Amino acid sequence: MTRVAYINASAGIAGDMLLGALVDAGADIEAVGATLGGLALDGWALTFERVQRGGVAATWANVVVDTHDHHSHRPARVITELLAAADLPAAVRATAQRIFDTLAAAEGAVHGIDPADVEFHEVGALDAIVDVVGVAAALDSLAIERLVAAPIAMGHGTTRSVHGVLPNPPPAVARLLAQRTVPVIGVDTPMELSTPTGVAILVAIAESFGPLPAMTVDSAGYGAGTADPAGRPNVVQVLVGTAAEESATPAPGRAVVEVESNVDDVTGEVLAHTIAALLAAGALDAWATPIVMKKGRPAHTVHALCDPHDVERLAPLILAETGSLGVRATTLTRWPQRRVDVTVDVEGHPVRVKLADHRAKPEHDDAAAAAAALGRPLRDVLRLAETAALALPRDQ
Repeated sequence: MTRVAYINASAGIAGDMLLGALVDAGADIEAVGATLGGLALDGWALTFERVQRGGVAATWANVVVDTHDHHSHRPARVITELLAAADLPAAVRATAQRIFDTLAAAEGAVHGIDPADVEFHEVGALDAIVDVVGVAAALDSLAIERLVAAPIAMGHGTTRSVHGVLPNPPPAVARLLAQRTVPVIGVDTPMELSTPTGVAILVAIAESFGPLPAMTVDSAGYGAGTADPAGRPNVVQVLVGTAAEESATPAPGRAVVEVESNVDDVTGEVLAHTIAALLAAGALDAWATPIVMKKGRPAHTVHALCDPHDVERLAPLILAETGSLGVRATTLTRWPQRRVDVTVDVEGHPVRVKLADHRAKPEHDDAAAAAAALGRPLRDVLRLAETAALALPRDQ
Protein backbone atom coordinates (compact mmCIF):
# COMPACT_ATOMS: atom_id res chain seq x y z
CA MET A 1 0.00 0.00 0.00
CA THR A 2 1.57 3.26 -1.13
CA ARG A 3 1.57 6.03 1.47
CA VAL A 4 0.56 9.35 -0.11
CA ALA A 5 0.63 12.97 1.05
CA TYR A 6 -1.39 15.60 -0.81
CA ILE A 7 -0.27 19.19 -0.26
CA ASN A 8 -2.94 21.87 -0.71
CA ALA A 9 -1.04 25.14 -1.10
CA SER A 10 -4.04 27.23 -2.12
CA ALA A 11 -3.03 29.84 0.50
CA GLY A 12 0.67 29.61 -0.32
CA ILE A 13 3.58 27.50 0.88
CA ALA A 14 6.57 28.01 3.17
CA GLY A 15 8.89 25.51 4.78
CA ASP A 16 7.62 26.14 8.30
CA MET A 17 3.99 25.93 7.16
CA LEU A 18 4.55 22.52 5.55
CA LEU A 19 6.46 21.27 8.60
CA GLY A 20 3.61 22.36 10.87
CA ALA A 21 1.03 20.68 8.61
CA LEU A 22 2.92 17.37 8.58
CA VAL A 23 3.20 17.38 12.38
CA ASP A 24 -0.49 18.30 12.60
CA ALA A 25 -1.23 15.30 10.34
CA GLY A 26 0.55 12.91 12.68
CA ALA A 27 4.31 13.11 12.15
CA ASP A 28 6.14 12.17 15.35
CA ILE A 29 7.41 15.39 16.99
CA GLU A 30 10.01 13.47 19.02
CA ALA A 31 11.33 11.73 15.90
CA VAL A 32 11.52 15.06 14.04
CA GLY A 33 13.31 16.67 16.99
CA ALA A 34 15.76 13.78 17.33
CA THR A 35 16.60 13.98 13.63
CA LEU A 36 17.14 17.74 13.80
CA GLY A 37 19.39 17.11 16.79
CA GLY A 38 21.77 15.32 14.41
CA LEU A 39 22.63 18.66 12.79
CA ALA A 40 25.87 20.18 14.03
CA LEU A 41 24.21 23.58 14.41
CA ASP A 42 23.78 25.91 17.34
CA GLY A 43 21.76 29.09 17.73
CA TRP A 44 18.24 27.91 16.91
CA ALA A 45 15.15 26.49 18.56
CA LEU A 46 11.95 24.96 17.20
CA THR A 47 8.55 24.95 18.88
CA PHE A 48 5.17 23.68 17.73
CA GLU A 49 2.20 25.77 18.84
CA ARG A 50 -1.56 25.39 18.35
CA VAL A 51 -2.96 28.59 16.80
CA GLN A 52 -5.95 29.85 14.84
CA ARG A 53 -5.67 31.20 11.30
CA GLY A 54 -8.89 32.56 9.85
CA GLY A 55 -10.94 30.34 12.14
CA VAL A 56 -8.97 27.17 11.31
CA ALA A 57 -7.03 25.45 14.09
CA ALA A 58 -3.50 24.78 12.89
CA THR A 59 0.02 23.96 14.06
CA TRP A 60 2.62 26.73 13.83
CA ALA A 61 6.21 25.49 13.49
CA ASN A 62 8.10 28.44 14.97
CA VAL A 63 11.83 28.45 14.17
CA VAL A 64 13.64 30.91 16.44
CA VAL A 65 17.17 31.87 15.36
CA ASP A 66 19.80 33.54 17.53
CA THR A 67 21.14 36.37 15.37
CA HIS A 68 24.30 36.88 17.48
CA ASP A 69 27.75 35.47 16.66
CA HIS A 70 26.92 34.43 13.11
CA HIS A 71 28.65 35.15 9.85
CA SER A 72 26.63 37.16 7.36
CA HIS A 73 26.31 34.43 4.73
CA ARG A 74 26.33 30.63 4.38
CA PRO A 75 27.24 29.34 0.88
CA ALA A 76 25.32 26.43 -0.60
CA ARG A 77 28.46 24.26 -0.64
CA VAL A 78 28.77 24.72 3.13
CA ILE A 79 25.20 23.49 3.57
CA THR A 80 26.07 20.43 1.47
CA GLU A 81 29.08 19.75 3.71
CA LEU A 82 26.92 20.24 6.81
CA LEU A 83 24.32 17.73 5.61
CA ALA A 84 27.01 15.21 4.66
CA ALA A 85 28.57 15.43 8.13
CA ALA A 86 25.28 15.44 10.07
CA ASP A 87 24.01 12.38 11.91
CA LEU A 88 20.89 11.95 9.78
CA PRO A 89 19.01 8.93 8.40
CA ALA A 90 20.12 8.33 4.82
CA ALA A 91 16.65 8.97 3.39
CA VAL A 92 16.31 12.27 5.28
CA ARG A 93 19.77 13.45 4.18
CA ALA A 94 19.05 12.57 0.54
CA THR A 95 15.70 14.40 0.56
CA ALA A 96 17.17 17.50 2.23
CA GLN A 97 20.12 17.60 -0.16
CA ARG A 98 17.82 17.29 -3.17
CA ILE A 99 15.76 20.24 -1.93
CA PHE A 100 18.82 22.43 -1.34
CA ASP A 101 20.27 21.46 -4.72
CA THR A 102 16.99 22.54 -6.34
CA LEU A 103 16.94 25.84 -4.43
CA ALA A 104 20.61 26.61 -5.13
CA ALA A 105 20.18 25.86 -8.85
CA ALA A 106 17.29 28.33 -9.07
CA GLU A 107 19.11 31.03 -7.11
CA GLY A 108 22.26 30.45 -9.16
CA ALA A 109 20.33 30.82 -12.42
CA VAL A 110 18.74 34.07 -11.19
CA HIS A 111 22.07 35.60 -10.16
CA GLY A 112 24.15 34.07 -12.95
CA ILE A 113 26.54 32.16 -10.68
CA ASP A 114 27.47 28.55 -9.95
CA PRO A 115 24.83 26.97 -7.65
CA ALA A 116 27.58 25.95 -5.22
CA ASP A 117 28.50 29.62 -4.84
CA VAL A 118 24.98 30.77 -3.96
CA GLU A 119 25.06 32.46 -0.56
CA PHE A 120 22.15 32.41 1.84
CA HIS A 121 21.91 35.05 4.55
CA GLU A 122 22.93 33.37 7.80
CA VAL A 123 19.61 33.73 9.60
CA GLY A 124 17.65 32.69 6.52
CA ALA A 125 19.98 29.76 5.97
CA LEU A 126 19.54 28.45 9.52
CA ASP A 127 15.78 28.85 9.21
CA ALA A 128 15.77 27.06 5.86
CA ILE A 129 18.00 24.22 7.09
CA VAL A 130 15.71 23.52 10.04
CA ASP A 131 12.61 23.75 7.82
CA VAL A 132 13.99 21.52 5.08
CA VAL A 133 15.50 18.83 7.32
CA GLY A 134 12.41 18.99 9.53
CA VAL A 135 10.09 18.42 6.55
CA ALA A 136 12.28 15.53 5.35
CA ALA A 137 12.18 14.00 8.83
CA ALA A 138 8.39 14.45 9.10
CA LEU A 139 7.84 12.77 5.72
CA ASP A 140 10.08 9.91 6.86
CA SER A 141 8.11 9.63 10.12
CA LEU A 142 4.86 9.36 8.17
CA ALA A 143 6.45 6.82 5.76
CA ILE A 144 5.38 8.94 2.77
CA GLU A 145 6.34 7.32 -0.53
CA ARG A 146 4.47 9.62 -2.90
CA LEU A 147 3.81 13.34 -2.68
CA VAL A 148 1.33 15.21 -4.88
CA ALA A 149 0.72 18.95 -4.70
CA ALA A 150 -2.13 21.23 -5.71
CA PRO A 151 -1.51 24.41 -7.74
CA ILE A 152 0.45 26.90 -5.63
CA ALA A 153 -0.97 30.30 -4.64
CA MET A 154 0.97 33.43 -5.60
CA GLY A 155 0.51 37.07 -4.66
CA HIS A 156 1.27 40.04 -6.90
CA GLY A 157 3.02 43.40 -6.87
CA THR A 158 6.44 43.61 -5.22
CA THR A 159 8.23 42.15 -2.22
CA ARG A 160 11.26 43.37 -0.27
CA SER A 161 14.47 41.31 0.10
CA VAL A 162 18.15 41.81 0.92
CA HIS A 163 18.56 42.65 -2.78
CA GLY A 164 15.95 45.41 -2.59
CA VAL A 165 12.43 45.52 -4.00
CA LEU A 166 11.68 42.52 -6.24
CA PRO A 167 8.68 41.36 -8.25
CA ASN A 168 6.17 39.16 -6.45
CA PRO A 169 6.58 36.20 -6.86
CA PRO A 170 10.36 36.64 -6.40
CA PRO A 171 12.68 35.66 -9.30
CA ALA A 172 13.89 32.48 -7.58
CA VAL A 173 10.30 31.33 -7.05
CA ALA A 174 9.47 32.11 -10.69
CA ARG A 175 12.48 30.08 -11.81
CA LEU A 176 11.43 27.13 -9.65
CA LEU A 177 7.89 27.24 -11.04
CA ALA A 178 9.20 27.21 -14.61
CA GLN A 179 11.53 24.30 -13.82
CA ARG A 180 8.61 21.90 -13.32
CA THR A 181 5.93 23.87 -15.24
CA VAL A 182 4.06 24.17 -11.93
CA PRO A 183 0.41 25.35 -12.08
CA VAL A 184 -0.29 28.41 -9.94
CA ILE A 185 -3.28 30.31 -8.55
CA GLY A 186 -3.21 34.10 -8.45
CA VAL A 187 -4.48 35.64 -5.21
CA ASP A 188 -5.36 39.33 -5.00
CA THR A 189 -2.85 40.28 -2.30
CA PRO A 190 0.58 41.92 -2.26
CA MET A 191 1.79 39.38 0.32
CA GLU A 192 4.58 36.98 -0.60
CA LEU A 193 2.42 33.88 -0.23
CA SER A 194 4.99 31.31 -1.32
CA THR A 195 8.64 31.43 -0.28
CA PRO A 196 11.61 30.05 -2.24
CA THR A 197 12.17 27.37 0.41
CA GLY A 198 8.55 26.23 0.38
CA VAL A 199 8.33 26.12 -3.41
CA ALA A 200 11.73 24.38 -3.67
CA ILE A 201 10.50 21.59 -1.39
CA LEU A 202 7.53 20.87 -3.65
CA VAL A 203 9.49 21.25 -6.90
CA ALA A 204 12.18 18.89 -5.62
CA ILE A 205 10.03 16.06 -4.26
CA ALA A 206 6.47 16.29 -5.58
CA GLU A 207 5.69 13.53 -8.05
CA SER A 208 3.12 15.73 -9.78
CA PHE A 209 1.00 18.88 -9.43
CA GLY A 210 -2.75 18.79 -9.92
CA PRO A 211 -5.95 17.39 -8.43
CA LEU A 212 -6.25 15.17 -5.40
CA PRO A 213 -5.17 11.62 -6.34
CA ALA A 214 -7.38 8.61 -5.73
CA MET A 215 -6.60 7.71 -2.12
CA THR A 216 -8.05 6.72 1.22
CA VAL A 217 -7.43 9.59 3.66
CA ASP A 218 -6.53 8.62 7.23
CA SER A 219 -5.32 11.96 8.59
CA ALA A 220 -5.33 15.66 7.80
CA GLY A 221 -3.15 18.47 9.04
CA TYR A 222 -2.98 22.26 8.86
CA GLY A 223 0.24 24.24 9.08
CA ALA A 224 0.00 27.92 9.99
CA GLY A 225 1.85 30.80 8.45
CA THR A 226 3.16 33.54 10.72
CA ALA A 227 0.71 36.15 9.38
CA ASP A 228 -3.03 36.01 10.05
CA PRO A 229 -4.64 38.07 7.26
CA ALA A 230 -8.34 38.83 7.32
CA GLY A 231 -10.65 36.99 4.96
CA ARG A 232 -8.75 33.74 4.42
CA PRO A 233 -6.99 31.11 6.55
CA ASN A 234 -3.21 31.37 6.07
CA VAL A 235 -2.61 27.61 6.25
CA VAL A 236 -1.19 24.73 4.25
CA GLN A 237 -3.43 21.65 4.24
CA VAL A 238 -1.96 18.14 4.11
CA LEU A 239 -4.00 14.99 3.51
CA VAL A 240 -2.25 11.71 4.32
CA GLY A 241 -3.42 8.24 3.36
CA THR A 242 -2.97 5.29 1.06
CA ALA A 243 -3.24 5.29 -2.70
CA ALA A 244 -6.21 3.54 -4.28
CA GLU A 245 -5.34 0.40 -6.17
CA GLU A 246 -3.83 1.46 -9.45
CA SER A 247 -5.38 0.75 -12.81
CA ALA A 248 -3.66 -1.67 -15.16
CA THR A 249 -3.63 1.12 -17.76
CA PRO A 250 -0.17 2.71 -17.86
CA ALA A 251 0.00 6.29 -16.61
CA PRO A 252 0.86 8.98 -19.14
CA GLY A 253 4.58 9.10 -19.81
CA ARG A 254 6.80 12.02 -18.91
CA ALA A 255 8.44 14.06 -21.67
CA VAL A 256 12.24 14.11 -21.45
CA VAL A 257 15.03 15.17 -23.79
CA GLU A 258 18.10 13.15 -24.76
CA VAL A 259 21.08 15.40 -25.49
CA GLU A 260 24.03 13.73 -27.19
CA SER A 261 27.30 14.38 -28.97
CA ASN A 262 29.82 12.25 -30.90
CA VAL A 263 33.45 12.54 -29.80
CA ASP A 264 36.56 10.77 -31.12
CA ASP A 265 39.40 12.63 -29.39
CA VAL A 266 38.80 12.30 -25.64
CA THR A 267 40.16 9.78 -23.17
CA GLY A 268 38.20 7.32 -21.12
CA GLU A 269 38.95 9.39 -18.03
CA VAL A 270 37.38 12.48 -19.65
CA LEU A 271 34.32 10.46 -20.65
CA ALA A 272 33.90 9.20 -17.08
CA HIS A 273 34.33 12.72 -15.68
CA THR A 274 31.80 14.11 -18.16
CA ILE A 275 29.20 11.52 -17.20
CA ALA A 276 29.74 12.26 -13.50
CA ALA A 277 29.49 16.02 -14.13
CA LEU A 278 26.22 15.59 -16.05
CA LEU A 279 24.67 13.55 -13.24
CA ALA A 280 25.84 16.07 -10.64
CA ALA A 281 24.29 18.87 -12.73
CA GLY A 282 20.86 17.22 -12.63
CA ALA A 283 20.74 14.81 -15.57
CA LEU A 284 18.23 12.00 -15.04
CA ASP A 285 20.80 9.63 -16.55
CA ALA A 286 24.08 9.91 -18.44
CA TRP A 287 26.15 7.36 -20.34
CA ALA A 288 28.49 6.77 -23.28
CA THR A 289 28.22 4.27 -26.14
CA PRO A 290 31.06 3.16 -28.45
CA ILE A 291 30.62 3.96 -32.17
CA VAL A 292 32.68 3.95 -35.38
CA MET A 293 32.93 7.25 -37.21
CA LYS A 294 34.13 8.05 -40.73
CA LYS A 295 37.40 6.55 -41.90
CA GLY A 296 36.94 3.81 -39.31
CA ARG A 297 37.81 6.03 -36.33
CA PRO A 298 36.74 4.56 -32.96
CA ALA A 299 34.64 7.05 -31.03
CA HIS A 300 31.90 7.46 -28.42
CA THR A 301 28.52 9.12 -28.17
CA VAL A 302 27.98 10.95 -24.88
CA HIS A 303 24.31 10.96 -23.84
CA ALA A 304 22.40 12.87 -21.17
CA LEU A 305 18.72 12.32 -20.37
CA CYS A 306 17.09 15.33 -18.75
CA ASP A 307 13.95 17.37 -18.20
CA PRO A 308 13.27 19.79 -21.09
CA HIS A 309 14.11 22.84 -18.97
CA ASP A 310 17.59 21.45 -18.20
CA VAL A 311 18.73 21.25 -21.84
CA GLU A 312 20.12 24.79 -21.79
CA ARG A 313 22.35 23.84 -18.83
CA LEU A 314 23.47 20.36 -19.85
CA ALA A 315 24.18 20.93 -23.55
CA PRO A 316 26.90 23.55 -22.82
CA LEU A 317 28.32 21.22 -20.17
CA ILE A 318 28.82 18.45 -22.75
CA LEU A 319 30.52 20.92 -25.09
CA ALA A 320 32.77 22.28 -22.34
CA GLU A 321 33.85 18.91 -20.95
CA THR A 322 34.41 17.06 -24.25
CA GLY A 323 35.44 19.88 -26.56
CA SER A 324 32.86 18.70 -29.09
CA LEU A 325 31.78 21.11 -31.82
CA GLY A 326 28.05 20.46 -31.41
CA VAL A 327 25.23 18.57 -29.75
CA ARG A 328 21.83 17.30 -30.85
CA ALA A 329 18.65 16.62 -28.91
CA THR A 330 15.67 14.30 -29.23
CA THR A 331 12.41 14.49 -27.28
CA LEU A 332 11.41 11.15 -25.77
CA THR A 333 8.73 9.76 -23.46
CA ARG A 334 9.82 8.18 -20.20
CA TRP A 335 7.89 5.83 -17.90
CA PRO A 336 9.97 5.64 -14.69
CA GLN A 337 8.99 2.83 -12.35
CA ARG A 338 7.91 3.95 -8.92
CA ARG A 339 10.49 3.09 -6.29
CA VAL A 340 11.40 3.85 -2.69
CA ASP A 341 14.80 4.36 -1.09
CA VAL A 342 15.47 2.13 1.91
CA THR A 343 18.52 1.34 4.03
CA VAL A 344 19.29 -2.23 5.11
CA ASP A 345 21.86 -3.68 7.48
CA VAL A 346 24.51 -6.02 6.10
CA GLU A 347 26.39 -7.49 9.05
CA GLY A 348 26.49 -4.18 10.86
CA HIS A 349 27.00 -1.93 7.82
CA PRO A 350 24.25 0.29 6.32
CA VAL A 351 23.60 -0.13 2.60
CA ARG A 352 21.12 2.06 0.73
CA VAL A 353 18.88 0.22 -1.74
CA LYS A 354 16.47 1.40 -4.44
CA LEU A 355 13.43 -0.86 -4.02
CA ALA A 356 10.83 -1.32 -6.79
CA ASP A 357 8.03 -3.86 -7.13
CA HIS A 358 10.22 -6.76 -8.22
CA ARG A 359 13.72 -5.34 -8.04
CA ALA A 360 16.19 -4.22 -5.42
CA LYS A 361 19.31 -2.34 -6.48
CA PRO A 362 21.92 -1.61 -3.78
CA GLU A 363 23.98 1.57 -3.97
CA HIS A 364 27.40 0.51 -5.26
CA ASP A 365 29.44 2.83 -3.02
CA ASP A 366 27.70 1.60 0.15
CA ALA A 367 28.05 -2.03 -0.85
CA ALA A 368 31.71 -1.58 -1.79
CA ALA A 369 32.46 0.11 1.54
CA ALA A 370 30.73 -2.72 3.43
CA ALA A 371 32.58 -5.35 1.40
CA ALA A 372 35.93 -3.69 2.15
CA ALA A 373 35.16 -3.40 5.87
CA LEU A 374 33.95 -7.01 6.10
CA GLY A 375 36.66 -8.48 3.86
CA ARG A 376 34.00 -10.14 1.74
CA PRO A 377 33.46 -10.22 -2.04
CA LEU A 378 31.32 -7.39 -3.35
CA ARG A 379 28.91 -9.81 -5.00
CA ASP A 380 28.16 -11.38 -1.59
CA VAL A 381 27.33 -8.01 -0.05
CA LEU A 382 25.14 -7.08 -3.03
CA ARG A 383 23.23 -10.36 -2.69
CA LEU A 384 22.71 -9.89 1.06
CA ALA A 385 21.52 -6.30 0.60
CA GLU A 386 19.08 -7.29 -2.16
CA THR A 387 17.68 -10.14 -0.09
CA ALA A 388 17.21 -7.92 2.96
CA ALA A 389 15.51 -5.18 0.94
CA LEU A 390 13.11 -7.54 -0.82
CA ALA A 391 12.12 -9.00 2.55
CA LEU A 392 11.00 -5.62 3.88
CA PRO A 393 7.23 -5.01 4.25
CA ARG A 394 6.03 -3.09 1.19
CA ASP A 395 4.40 -0.37 3.32
CA GLN A 396 7.82 0.55 4.75
